[in-house]
Amino acid sequence: MNTQSASRILAGLAFALLAPLAVAAHVDQAAIIASKQDGSEWLSHGRTYDEQRFSPLDQITAKNADKLGLAWSVDLDNHRGLEATPLFADGVLYASLSWSRAIAVDARTGKTLWTFDPQIARDKARDACCDAVNRGVALWNGKVFIGTLDGRLIALDAKTGQQVWSQQTTDNSKPYTITGAPRVVKGKVIIGNGGAEYGVRGYFSAYDAESGEIAWRFYTVPGDPNKPYEHPELAEAAKTWKGNEYWKLGGGGTVWDGMAYDPELDLLYVGTGNGSPWNRELRSPGGGDNLYLSSILALNPDTGRLAWHYQVTPGDSWDFTATQQITLATLEIAGKMRKVLMQAPKNGFFYVIDRQTGELLSAEKFGKVTWAEKIDLATGKPVEAPGVRYQKEPIVMWPSPFGAHGWHSMSFNPQTGLVYIPYQEIPGVYRNEGKDFIKRKGFNTGAGFSDATEIPREAVSGALLAWDPVKQKEAWRVPYAHYWNGGTLSTAGNLVFQGTADGNFIAYSADKGKKLWSFGAQTGIVAAPMTYSLEGEQYIAVMAGWGGVAPLIGGDAALAPGAGNVSRLLVFKLDGKASLPPLPEKTVVAVNRTPKPVDAPAADIAAGQQLYGAYCSVCHGVGAISGGLIPDLRKSDESHRNLFQQIVLDGVLRPLGMPSFKDSLEPADVEKIKHYVMSQEYAQYLKAQQPVATKATP
Repeated sequence: MNTQSASRILAGLAFALLAPLAVAAHVDQAAIIASKQDGSEWLSHGRTYDEQRFSPLDQITAKNADKLGLAWSVDLDNHRGLEATPLFADGVLYASLSWSRAIAVDARTGKTLWTFDPQIARDKARDACCDAVNRGVALWNGKVFIGTLDGRLIALDAKTGQQVWSQQTTDNSKPYTITGAPRVVKGKVIIGNGGAEYGVRGYFSAYDAESGEIAWRFYTVPGDPNKPYEHPELAEAAKTWKGNEYWKLGGGGTVWDGMAYDPELDLLYVGTGNGSPWNRELRSPGGGDNLYLSSILALNPDTGRLAWHYQVTPGDSWDFTATQQITLATLEIAGKMRKVLMQAPKNGFFYVIDRQTGELLSAEKFGKVTWAEKIDLATGKPVEAPGVRYQKEPIVMWPSPFGAHGWHSMSFNPQTGLVYIPYQEIPGVYRNEGKDFIKRKGFNTGAGFSDATEIPREAVSGALLAWDPVKQKEAWRVPYAHYWNGGTLSTAGNLVFQGTADGNFIAYSADKGKKLWSFGAQTGIVAAPMTYSLEGEQYIAVMAGWGGVAPLIGGDAALAPGAGNVSRLLVFKLDGKASLPPLPEKTVVAVNRTPKPVDAPAADIAAGQQLYGAYCSVCHGVGAISGGLIPDLRKSDESHRNLFQQIVLDGVLRPLGMPSFKDSLEPADVEKIKHYVMSQEYAQYLKAQQPVATKATP
């Protein structure tokens, strides 16, 4: 053995001995930047600061992907949706579960090293529009950072999972929540929040990663005009709002997901959310662009001051957020290399923007879009279709509040030049509540959401869409029968990975979209996969567990995927030999009653529908038809139905996540909701009695 080899072995042994003492200690800005070329680790939410979700690893390729197999899996104590992308450093995978819990797993064996539970009060789920989910953690200098549903930002020791510090980032007397993953830039942890549907004012903040002290805060909409503005950008924003009451309704603009960072330009990019309420004519009578709603903001990460902004949906009235993933790349456009920012937000247009100046370079429809004809490149604003602001008449349009692209991560492959988008096609129904609008401790959309009905199964679909951002056109697509499919990962092995709503984890060729391999995951998948290399072997990992806002759509469309929640961390490699245990047989609890017509005035049932939509539909599904994760109230047994008042008002099921609504509802209101649910049960019964139509034999 030569001296050089011996030195390498000794150095490796030393690292192996020291690594447990310094887990993730090397993760800092330099390490995250360097990881762009070295794909062995996954150190930030989108792998690198540019959020491309592309890995240079190429051991697994389009030529051998059919040899993939399960390396190992971990069953997780989790019964809500799993939306996190795991991070990987020093042989350890870090991820988050529902209820803002964090977990560390040995990437060699699948052994759980530690778990952390911030002990969220289960009735906090009442303030969460889209389930008690969490999209991931951040790593920095030996710490793991997680945002919690009740608004805390917590730093954990990466080795032990013990809390290092905690900061309450929100006012918990207001319905703020955190479900998004933090990012760490230049030693500052950036965190936003959610709650626009409930009437809050949006902002995001930067905290010192070591001490937890706040460094700066940026409000996305102006507050009380009778008070000094917190920072100068708000004075300009206030000019785009009408009336003097907007601040009393919150305004919205919450920052709950998309962020990216350019170390060369030293600019932090942040996407902002929808208005509160959705209906602009209620929050800003007379119009106005309502900055900085539904916008992309470029800021100095040291000071939090604005460098430029671009508003994706001016005067948003449709829940068309710009919080979807922001991806940075360098593209050749019109013969010139441009540093660009790309986004496929809810509104259905794919945007390519110069990330240094904020200049709009192009914007084209990437799916079915009826609310606007095009984006005017001269003004940067949409050319809206007549009547889409639904002030005089209700409207059915595309996309819907679910978006042509939701939060599910897209990926960009610089080798193919394509962006891989989890596309979905769901119509939206909007109605101006006008004088009927009531500000509640619940959904406050002003857009008729409270009386929304189920969407027919045939009206919804999904697809994996490969989009060319230079040509601004579709390269290929894989159609899916279901919506709400998982995020994507692309790799240098000419591969795209995606999980689906109906329970499959699939590998496609990145250039052509050819299906190469599929694994039955036993559960719907909404999270995005990631990849890492350990001891010379490439692995693919994904958090599998159906949930989130998917059940909210209601009806057959929500039930169609048929994949319940089986929460696991799945890890794959070439020639993996592990297998999943068979699923236990489903236990069907029979309701031993024949539904009868509801003995209540039609006006009471209609009022019950409104109340149900405002307070119950977010969890139990539009039309009282659950997507399977939360109890379907139409199928409640008599013991629960007889306790309806105690459950809804007294909170006897609070430990299970069912909050009390005593501060918002009266006993008579609860009875009306009960009658509405029973009427829906009877309607289902009548439907089931109808003879099944058969096709005539030719």
